[in-house]
Amino acid sequence: MLLSKMAAEGGGKEMNEIKTQFTTREGLYKLLSHSEYSRPNRVPFNSQGSNPVRVSFVNVNDQSGNGDRLCFNVGRELYFYIYKGVRKAADLSKPIDKRIYKGTQPTCHDFNHLTATAESVSLLVGFSAGQVQLIDPIKKETSKLFNEERLIDKSRVTCVKWVPGSESLFLVAHSSGNMYLYNVEHTCGTTAPHYQLLKQGESFAVHTCKSKSTRNPLLKWTVGEGALNEFAFSPDGKFLACVSQDGFLRVFNFDSVELHGTMKSYFGGLLCVCWSPDGKYIVTGGEDDLVTVWSFVDCRVIARGHGHKSWVSVVAFDPYTTSVEESDPMEFSGSDEDFQDLHFGRDRANSTQSRLSKRNSTDSRPVSVTYRFGSVGQDTQLCLWDLTEDILFPHQPLSRARTHTNVMNATSPPAGSGGTNPGSNGNSITTPGNSVPPPLPRSNSLPHSAVSNAGSKSSVMDGAIASGVSKFATLSLHDRKERHHEKDHKRNHSMGHISSKSSDKLNLVTKTKTDPAKTLGTPLCPRMEDVPLLEPLICKKIAHERLTVLIFLEDCIVTACQEGFICTWARPGKVALTGNLNGIIELLDESENIEK
Repeated sequence: MLLSKMAAEGGGKEMNEIKTQFTTREGLYKLLSHSEYSRPNRVPFNSQGSNPVRVSFVNVNDQSGNGDRLCFNVGRELYFYIYKGVRKAADLSKPIDKRIYKGTQPTCHDFNHLTATAESVSLLVGFSAGQVQLIDPIKKETSKLFNEERLIDKSRVTCVKWVPGSESLFLVAHSSGNMYLYNVEHTCGTTAPHYQLLKQGESFAVHTCKSKSTRNPLLKWTVGEGALNEFAFSPDGKFLACVSQDGFLRVFNFDSVELHGTMKSYFGGLLCVCWSPDGKYIVTGGEDDLVTVWSFVDCRVIARGHGHKSWVSVVAFDPYTTSVEESDPMEFSGSDEDFQDLHFGRDRANSTQSRLSKRNSTDSRPVSVTYRFGSVGQDTQLCLWDLTEDILFPHQPLSRARTHTNVMNATSPPAGSGGTNPGSNGNSITTPGNSVPPPLPRSNSLPHSAVSNAGSKSSVMDGAIASGVSKFATLSLHDRKERHHEKDHKRNHSMGHISSKSSDKLNLVTKTKTDPAKTLGTPLCPRMEDVPLLEPLICKKIAHERLTVLIFLEDCIVTACQEGFICTWARPGKVALTGNLNGIIELLDESENIEK
């Protein structure tokens, strides 16, 4: 239907052609048709009036060596499969769990990576009517239902995530503009909750639940105006980035419930948000058809990217691909085979990382890192972007360099991921994710997964949250022996805790924020000509329907569209021979059946 419509509008044959492969400087990415997941009958879903298709990953660490699990929603249905990726063909006839809901639809979901085992996983599912369900698709059990009577919030759940490092806390955002903190161990109560103000600032307020006994929700956040479309935790779990229908990005210190910085879209609402693996940058996308790069340290827009022809629905960083610029062409010694290993070998990636660290500590000219991120939109296009040193450090002279692209393994952070402002020698401002991140499990939320194997357990995280609010209310999240008292926060302080380095810029933001019409041309929303404009490395039409999922995995990229098809794109050199053979065998079997 979409194709015929575009053809009628003069799109032409070339414009309507669906791409099955694309090439970047690291090589050829190829769509694996045999690794496509969908409903068992593979029939395209009528997406009219349905909530976006979402995909979540978890690794259960079983003994088979294939511990990846995949969850996705299509309409009223929710599926849980073994994910075989580039290795083997998908077996759609054998979902581990399948659920069909009546009266409401799944809208989003998230696995708890801390508690996942081969025998049990905890999966949170948000619904269009406002409820949140905790299920175990391996045991095929439904543990608990939160907001069952819709006394807390009646609006659609837009985003749900486990709090990083916690086995029991999770955060839920709604289209009402409210966000709630829950504990799976507490009940929700039989009457509507009563709240008391904990903290407020410019366009946000946080309330605690006022009751004799501890009950859900623990906290209620009211953020901006209109729907709260998505939120994302920083890699270290300390900061929370939220994007709303009012067009604002708001970044909070999650533990102390204070506003760190703000940004406004060029126009329209912001729909998606993600953090860079080192926590230095945030990328947003939305109804202005742009991707916007915001610096966490400087609290300002540093670039915009234009390549989409419609709303941007998902943005995501690729933690496995980075490009290293060497000022000395002779520094990399070795044969051509060594360079091939460097591109795709884990050991080579580790040795390269150590060499970069050594170089950064001894050379006044550090090796720069180019960040790779991607975006998909309602225009059915996939765009890949590179954030290069001329954008990140515009005042630093560029060295003559040649570029090598490395597919980094999960244990190696991007080079140059130190916690200080790259433009200064001081340590006054730190960025989320200073320490080396642990291995990344497969997840639809990189910041969530980047801390999932951290040493802190739920009691530590609960304590961190309790420390931020203990002077204002008694939450009793968990028994704590130590409490760290923060300075009292002035209720009417508009911007919360702000680093002194960027306070001047943000003071300007505060004054102009009350009138959105006056934000254009300020640091809150610079004009198009005032910031660098990125062009996409590739911009390819890869689906018939609008795209709703983009996830970067170690050996592939996963995308999904509103028709209900989840596609696997093998990275260069990662196409498994066994997978190809399985696909060929399937085709031969089908041809034999036809002949019979």
